[in-house]
Amino acid sequence: MKKNTIQVTEPFLPPLEEYVEHLKSIWDRNRLTNDGPLVRELEQKLADRFEIDHVLLVSNGTIALQIAMQALELEGEIITTPFSYVATTSSIVWENCRPVFVDIDAETLNVDANKIEESITPLTTGIIATHVFGNPCDVETIEDISDRHGLKVIYDAAHCFGTTFKGTSIFARGDLSVTSFHATKIFQTVEGGAIFTNNPEMAARIELMRNFGHDGFGKFSGVGINGKNSEMHAAMGLCNLRYIDEVMEIRRNQCSYYSHVLDPVQDVGFQKIFRDSYVIPAYYPILFENEMQLLKVQNTLESAGISPRRYFYPSLNTLDYVSDAPAPVSEDIASRILCLPLYHTLTKENQDLIVAIIEKTLRSV
Repeated sequence: MKKNTIQVTEPFLPPLEEYVEHLKSIWDRNRLTNDGPLVRELEQKLADRFEIDHVLLVSNGTIALQIAMQALELEGEIITTPFSYVATTSSIVWENCRPVFVDIDAETLNVDANKIEESITPLTTGIIATHVFGNPCDVETIEDISDRHGLKVIYDAAHCFGTTFKGTSIFARGDLSVTSFHATKIFQTVEGGAIFTNNPEMAARIELMRNFGHDGFGKFSGVGINGKNSEMHAAMGLCNLRYIDEVMEIRRNQCSYYSHVLDPVQDVGFQKIFRDSYVIPAYYPILFENEMQLLKVQNTLESAGISPRRYFYPSLNTLDYVSDAPAPVSEDIASRILCLPLYHTLTKENQDLIVAIIEKTLRSV
Protein backbone atom coordinates (compact mmCIF):
# COMPACT_ATOMS: atom_id res chain seq x y z
CA MET A 1 0.00 0.00 0.00
CA LYS A 2 1.34 3.41 -0.96
CA LYS A 3 2.00 5.69 2.00
CA ASN A 4 0.05 8.94 1.94
CA THR A 5 2.38 11.93 1.65
CA ILE A 6 -0.12 14.82 1.58
CA GLN A 7 -2.44 14.73 4.61
CA VAL A 8 -5.70 16.61 4.94
CA THR A 9 -4.03 18.70 7.64
CA GLU A 10 -0.81 18.92 9.62
CA PRO A 11 -0.14 20.97 12.77
CA PHE A 12 1.99 24.08 12.67
CA LEU A 13 4.90 23.63 15.07
CA PRO A 14 7.03 26.51 16.42
CA PRO A 15 10.83 26.35 16.59
CA LEU A 16 11.74 23.59 19.03
CA GLU A 17 14.16 25.77 20.96
CA GLU A 18 11.39 28.25 21.78
CA TYR A 19 9.22 25.50 23.20
CA VAL A 20 12.18 24.12 25.15
CA GLU A 21 12.71 27.52 26.77
CA HIS A 22 9.19 27.34 28.18
CA LEU A 23 9.81 23.78 29.31
CA LYS A 24 12.89 24.93 31.23
CA SER A 25 10.79 27.49 33.09
CA ILE A 26 8.24 24.78 33.92
CA TRP A 27 11.03 22.56 35.28
CA ASP A 28 12.37 25.45 37.34
CA ARG A 29 8.96 26.09 38.93
CA ASN A 30 8.07 22.40 39.13
CA ARG A 31 4.45 23.32 38.52
CA LEU A 32 2.79 21.33 35.76
CA THR A 33 -0.93 22.09 36.04
CA ASN A 34 -3.66 23.58 38.31
CA ASP A 35 -3.91 27.01 36.67
CA GLY A 36 -0.20 27.65 36.42
CA PRO A 37 1.35 30.92 35.23
CA LEU A 38 1.61 29.88 31.57
CA VAL A 39 -2.06 28.94 31.47
CA ARG A 40 -2.95 32.31 32.97
CA GLU A 41 -0.63 34.13 30.56
CA LEU A 42 -2.16 32.42 27.53
CA GLU A 43 -5.69 33.15 28.75
CA GLN A 44 -4.87 36.84 29.14
CA LYS A 45 -3.17 37.11 25.76
CA LEU A 46 -6.14 35.49 24.05
CA ALA A 47 -8.55 37.74 25.94
CA ASP A 48 -6.59 40.78 24.79
CA ARG A 49 -6.41 39.56 21.21
CA PHE A 50 -10.14 38.92 20.88
CA GLU A 51 -11.22 41.79 23.17
CA ILE A 52 -13.21 39.42 25.35
CA ASP A 53 -13.20 39.78 29.13
CA HIS A 54 -12.80 36.13 30.09
CA VAL A 55 -11.08 33.25 28.30
CA LEU A 56 -10.99 29.98 30.22
CA LEU A 57 -8.68 27.27 28.94
CA VAL A 58 -9.90 23.71 29.23
CA SER A 59 -8.56 20.31 28.26
CA ASN A 60 -10.35 20.05 24.91
CA GLY A 61 -13.22 21.43 22.86
CA THR A 62 -15.63 18.65 23.83
CA ILE A 63 -15.18 19.36 27.54
CA ALA A 64 -15.72 23.03 26.69
CA LEU A 65 -19.14 22.18 25.25
CA GLN A 66 -20.09 19.99 28.20
CA ILE A 67 -19.04 22.55 30.79
CA ALA A 68 -20.88 25.28 28.86
CA MET A 69 -24.09 23.25 28.95
CA GLN A 70 -23.69 22.61 32.67
CA ALA A 71 -22.86 26.26 33.39
CA LEU A 72 -26.02 27.40 31.58
CA GLU A 73 -28.07 24.62 33.23
CA LEU A 74 -29.40 23.32 29.93
CA GLU A 75 -31.77 20.38 30.06
CA GLY A 76 -34.55 18.82 28.03
CA GLU A 77 -34.33 19.67 24.34
CA ILE A 78 -31.48 21.54 22.68
CA ILE A 79 -31.84 22.77 19.11
CA THR A 80 -28.74 22.06 17.08
CA THR A 81 -27.32 21.38 13.64
CA PRO A 82 -27.01 17.98 11.96
CA PHE A 83 -23.95 19.17 10.02
CA SER A 84 -20.98 19.38 12.38
CA TYR A 85 -18.37 17.14 13.97
CA VAL A 86 -19.90 14.36 16.06
CA ALA A 87 -18.86 16.01 19.35
CA THR A 88 -21.52 18.67 18.92
CA THR A 89 -24.25 16.03 19.12
CA SER A 90 -22.56 13.52 21.41
CA SER A 91 -21.96 16.21 24.04
CA ILE A 92 -25.68 16.99 24.13
CA VAL A 93 -26.56 13.32 24.55
CA TRP A 94 -23.78 12.86 27.12
CA GLU A 95 -25.37 15.61 29.20
CA ASN A 96 -28.70 13.72 29.13
CA CYS A 97 -30.34 16.23 26.82
CA ARG A 98 -32.13 15.56 23.55
CA PRO A 99 -30.73 17.06 20.34
CA VAL A 100 -33.43 18.51 18.09
CA PHE A 101 -32.00 18.84 14.60
CA VAL A 102 -32.82 21.82 12.42
CA ASP A 103 -31.71 21.44 8.81
CA ILE A 104 -28.96 23.57 7.31
CA ASP A 105 -28.71 26.29 4.71
CA ALA A 106 -27.45 24.72 1.47
CA GLU A 107 -25.06 27.62 0.78
CA THR A 108 -23.49 28.58 4.12
CA LEU A 109 -23.75 24.98 5.47
CA ASN A 110 -24.77 26.40 8.86
CA VAL A 111 -28.04 25.73 10.67
CA ASP A 112 -30.88 27.47 8.84
CA ALA A 113 -31.82 30.14 11.37
CA ASN A 114 -35.16 30.70 9.65
CA LYS A 115 -36.21 27.14 10.52
CA ILE A 116 -35.30 27.23 14.21
CA GLU A 117 -38.46 28.77 15.60
CA GLU A 118 -40.75 26.03 14.28
CA SER A 119 -38.78 23.44 16.28
CA ILE A 120 -39.10 25.20 19.66
CA THR A 121 -41.28 23.40 22.22
CA PRO A 122 -41.97 23.91 25.95
CA LEU A 123 -39.04 21.52 26.58
CA THR A 124 -36.50 23.60 24.64
CA THR A 125 -33.87 25.27 26.84
CA GLY A 126 -31.09 26.18 24.45
CA ILE A 127 -29.52 26.34 21.01
CA ILE A 128 -26.08 24.97 20.11
CA ALA A 129 -25.08 26.19 16.66
CA THR A 130 -21.83 25.46 14.85
CA HIS A 131 -19.94 27.99 12.74
CA VAL A 132 -19.14 25.37 10.10
CA PHE A 133 -15.52 25.51 8.89
CA GLY A 134 -15.26 28.90 10.64
CA ASN A 135 -18.14 30.44 8.64
CA PRO A 136 -20.34 32.47 11.03
CA CYS A 137 -23.94 31.44 11.60
CA ASP A 138 -26.73 33.99 11.23
CA VAL A 139 -26.05 35.08 14.80
CA GLU A 140 -28.39 38.05 14.74
CA THR A 141 -31.42 35.97 13.80
CA ILE A 142 -30.48 33.22 16.25
CA GLU A 143 -30.06 35.66 19.10
CA ASP A 144 -33.31 37.44 18.25
CA ILE A 145 -35.12 34.09 18.46
CA SER A 146 -33.38 33.14 21.70
CA ASP A 147 -34.23 36.49 23.31
CA ARG A 148 -37.91 36.19 22.41
CA HIS A 149 -38.18 32.61 23.67
CA GLY A 150 -35.88 32.85 26.71
CA LEU A 151 -33.33 30.35 25.36
CA LYS A 152 -29.60 30.13 26.03
CA VAL A 153 -27.20 30.09 23.07
CA ILE A 154 -23.87 28.28 22.82
CA TYR A 155 -21.80 28.64 19.68
CA ASP A 156 -19.54 25.77 18.70
CA ALA A 157 -16.72 27.86 17.28
CA ALA A 158 -14.15 25.07 17.04
CA HIS A 159 -12.92 26.34 13.65
CA CYS A 160 -13.11 30.07 14.33
CA PHE A 161 -9.69 31.35 15.38
CA GLY A 162 -9.50 34.73 13.63
CA THR A 163 -13.12 34.77 12.40
CA THR A 164 -14.99 38.05 12.80
CA PHE A 165 -18.55 39.19 12.15
CA LYS A 166 -19.06 42.92 11.57
CA GLY A 167 -15.52 43.52 12.78
CA THR A 168 -15.87 41.73 16.13
CA SER A 169 -14.55 38.30 17.08
CA ILE A 170 -17.20 35.64 16.61
CA PHE A 171 -16.09 34.28 20.00
CA ALA A 172 -17.94 37.21 21.60
CA ARG A 173 -21.37 36.00 20.45
CA GLY A 174 -23.96 34.00 22.37
CA ASP A 175 -24.25 33.32 26.08
CA LEU A 176 -21.09 31.26 25.73
CA SER A 177 -18.79 30.46 22.83
CA VAL A 178 -16.45 27.50 22.82
CA THR A 179 -13.53 26.49 20.66
CA SER A 180 -10.95 23.75 20.18
CA PHE A 181 -7.18 24.05 20.21
CA HIS A 182 -6.64 20.48 19.02
CA ALA A 183 -3.54 19.73 16.96
CA THR A 184 -5.58 19.86 13.74
CA LYS A 185 -6.73 23.45 14.31
CA ILE A 186 -5.18 26.65 12.95
CA PHE A 187 -4.10 27.56 16.47
CA GLN A 188 -3.17 24.51 18.50
CA THR A 189 -2.01 23.66 22.02
CA VAL A 190 -1.66 19.93 21.13
CA GLU A 191 -4.88 19.22 23.03
CA GLY A 192 -7.04 21.97 24.40
CA GLY A 193 -9.97 24.28 24.08
CA ALA A 194 -11.47 27.40 25.58
CA ILE A 195 -14.73 28.98 26.73
CA PHE A 196 -15.34 32.69 26.07
CA THR A 197 -17.61 35.04 28.00
CA ASN A 198 -17.96 38.70 28.96
CA ASN A 199 -20.02 37.75 32.02
CA PRO A 200 -17.86 37.77 35.19
CA GLU A 201 -20.30 35.64 37.21
CA MET A 202 -20.40 33.02 34.46
CA ALA A 203 -16.61 33.05 34.20
CA ALA A 204 -16.29 32.45 37.96
CA ARG A 205 -18.77 29.59 37.73
CA ILE A 206 -16.90 27.94 34.85
CA GLU A 207 -13.57 28.36 36.63
CA LEU A 208 -14.92 26.33 39.54
CA MET A 209 -16.56 23.75 37.30
CA ARG A 210 -13.39 23.00 35.31
CA ASN A 211 -11.54 22.13 38.56
CA PHE A 212 -13.90 19.81 40.46
CA GLY A 213 -15.66 22.79 42.08
CA HIS A 214 -12.57 23.51 44.22
CA ASP A 215 -13.09 26.78 46.09
CA GLY A 216 -9.98 26.78 48.24
CA PHE A 217 -8.30 23.93 50.10
CA GLY A 218 -10.85 21.43 51.32
CA LYS A 219 -13.74 23.54 50.04
CA PHE A 220 -16.03 22.79 47.12
CA SER A 221 -18.69 24.92 45.49
CA GLY A 222 -21.01 22.86 43.34
CA VAL A 223 -20.33 19.91 41.07
CA GLY A 224 -17.27 20.09 38.86
CA ILE A 225 -15.11 18.01 36.57
CA ASN A 226 -11.44 17.81 35.67
CA GLY A 227 -11.39 20.10 32.65
CA LYS A 228 -8.10 21.88 33.32
CA ASN A 229 -5.28 22.29 30.85
CA SER A 230 -1.57 21.95 31.65
CA GLU A 231 1.48 24.19 31.56
CA MET A 232 2.96 22.06 28.73
CA HIS A 233 -0.08 22.69 26.57
CA ALA A 234 -0.12 26.39 27.41
CA ALA A 235 3.57 26.59 26.50
CA MET A 236 2.79 25.29 23.01
CA GLY A 237 0.01 27.84 22.72
CA LEU A 238 2.23 30.73 23.76
CA CYS A 239 4.85 29.70 21.20
CA ASN A 240 2.28 29.33 18.42
CA LEU A 241 0.66 32.65 19.25
CA ARG A 242 3.87 34.38 18.12
CA TYR A 243 3.39 32.97 14.62
CA ILE A 244 -0.39 32.85 14.28
CA ASP A 245 -0.72 35.92 12.06
CA GLU A 246 1.76 34.43 9.58
CA VAL A 247 -0.02 31.08 9.78
CA MET A 248 -3.40 32.68 9.08
CA GLU A 249 -2.09 34.76 6.19
CA ILE A 250 -0.59 31.69 4.52
CA ARG A 251 -3.86 29.83 5.08
CA ARG A 252 -5.90 32.57 3.42
CA ASN A 253 -3.50 32.68 0.47
CA GLN A 254 -3.74 28.91 0.06
CA CYS A 255 -7.53 29.07 0.04
CA SER A 256 -7.52 31.91 -2.48
CA TYR A 257 -5.25 29.86 -4.72
CA TYR A 258 -7.49 26.79 -4.44
CA SER A 259 -10.49 28.93 -5.39
CA HIS A 260 -8.61 30.38 -8.36
CA VAL A 261 -7.51 27.05 -9.83
CA LEU A 262 -10.77 25.25 -9.04
CA ASP A 263 -13.04 27.96 -10.44
CA PRO A 264 -12.93 26.62 -14.04
CA VAL A 265 -13.54 23.02 -12.92
CA GLN A 266 -17.05 21.89 -13.74
CA ASP A 267 -19.18 19.99 -11.20
CA VAL A 268 -17.43 21.59 -8.19
CA GLY A 269 -19.20 23.95 -5.80
CA PHE A 270 -18.13 25.93 -2.73
CA GLN A 271 -19.38 27.04 0.68
CA LYS A 272 -20.76 30.58 0.70
CA ILE A 273 -19.27 32.84 3.36
CA PHE A 274 -21.91 34.62 5.45
CA ARG A 275 -22.29 38.37 4.94
CA ASP A 276 -20.13 40.88 6.86
CA SER A 277 -17.71 38.12 7.86
CA TYR A 278 -13.96 37.68 7.76
CA VAL A 279 -12.98 34.02 7.86
CA ILE A 280 -9.68 32.20 8.23
CA PRO A 281 -10.75 28.84 6.77
CA ALA A 282 -10.04 25.85 8.97
CA TYR A 283 -10.61 23.51 6.04
CA TYR A 284 -11.16 23.85 2.31
CA PRO A 285 -14.41 22.04 1.44
CA ILE A 286 -15.67 21.43 -2.08
CA LEU A 287 -19.05 20.09 -3.15
CA PHE A 288 -19.60 17.60 -5.95
CA GLU A 289 -22.85 17.04 -7.79
CA ASN A 290 -23.30 13.59 -6.29
CA GLU A 291 -21.68 11.02 -4.02
CA MET A 292 -20.46 8.92 -6.93
CA GLN A 293 -18.25 11.78 -8.08
CA LEU A 294 -16.97 12.31 -4.55
CA LEU A 295 -16.03 8.67 -4.04
CA LYS A 296 -14.27 8.48 -7.38
CA VAL A 297 -12.23 11.60 -6.64
CA GLN A 298 -11.47 10.48 -3.09
CA ASN A 299 -10.23 7.07 -4.25
CA THR A 300 -8.11 8.60 -7.00
CA LEU A 301 -6.50 11.11 -4.66
CA GLU A 302 -5.78 8.44 -2.06
CA SER A 303 -4.19 6.18 -4.65
CA ALA A 304 -1.87 9.09 -5.45
CA GLY A 305 -0.82 9.44 -1.81
CA ILE A 306 -3.16 12.34 -1.01
CA SER A 307 -5.61 12.22 1.92
CA PRO A 308 -8.75 14.36 1.66
CA ARG A 309 -11.43 13.98 4.33
CA ARG A 310 -15.22 13.64 4.28
CA TYR A 311 -16.05 16.47 6.69
CA PHE A 312 -18.75 16.22 7.89
CA TYR A 313 -20.01 12.72 7.28
CA PRO A 314 -22.43 11.27 8.12
CA SER A 315 -25.17 13.79 8.79
CA LEU A 316 -25.56 13.68 12.58
CA ASN A 317 -29.32 13.12 12.52
CA THR A 318 -28.57 9.62 11.19
CA LEU A 319 -26.51 8.52 14.21
CA ASP A 320 -27.84 5.41 15.94
CA TYR A 321 -28.20 7.07 19.37
CA VAL A 322 -30.44 9.99 18.36
CA SER A 323 -34.10 10.17 17.41
CA ASP A 324 -34.64 9.64 13.72
CA ALA A 325 -35.41 13.05 12.20
CA PRO A 326 -35.15 14.02 8.53
CA ALA A 327 -32.63 16.68 7.53
CA PRO A 328 -32.60 16.35 3.74
CA VAL A 329 -30.30 19.27 3.01
CA SER A 330 -27.70 18.15 5.57
CA GLU A 331 -27.90 14.54 4.39
CA ASP A 332 -27.42 15.65 0.80
CA ILE A 333 -24.48 17.95 1.59
CA ALA A 334 -22.82 15.32 3.80
CA SER A 335 -22.96 12.80 0.97
CA ARG A 336 -21.05 14.98 -1.50
CA ILE A 337 -18.69 17.27 0.42
CA LEU A 338 -14.93 16.69 0.61
CA CYS A 339 -12.25 18.72 2.40
CA LEU A 340 -8.99 19.10 0.53
CA PRO A 341 -5.54 19.16 2.16
CA LEU A 342 -4.78 22.49 3.83
CA TYR A 343 -1.85 23.21 6.15
CA HIS A 344 1.07 25.57 6.66
CA THR A 345 3.66 23.85 4.45
CA LEU A 346 1.32 22.83 1.61
CA THR A 347 2.82 24.20 -1.61
CA LYS A 348 1.22 25.57 -4.76
CA GLU A 349 2.72 22.58 -6.55
CA ASN A 350 0.85 20.30 -4.13
CA GLN A 351 -2.36 22.23 -4.77
CA ASP A 352 -1.88 22.12 -8.53
CA LEU A 353 -1.42 18.35 -8.35
CA ILE A 354 -4.57 17.92 -6.24
CA VAL A 355 -6.67 20.05 -8.56
CA ALA A 356 -5.30 18.35 -11.68
CA ILE A 357 -6.30 14.95 -10.28
CA ILE A 358 -9.77 16.23 -9.40
CA GLU A 359 -10.30 17.73 -12.86
CA LYS A 360 -9.03 14.64 -14.69
CA THR A 361 -11.14 12.31 -12.54
CA LEU A 362 -14.33 14.30 -13.05
CA ARG A 363 -13.84 14.21 -16.80
CA SER A 364 -13.78 10.42 -16.63
CA VAL A 365 -16.86 9.97 -14.43
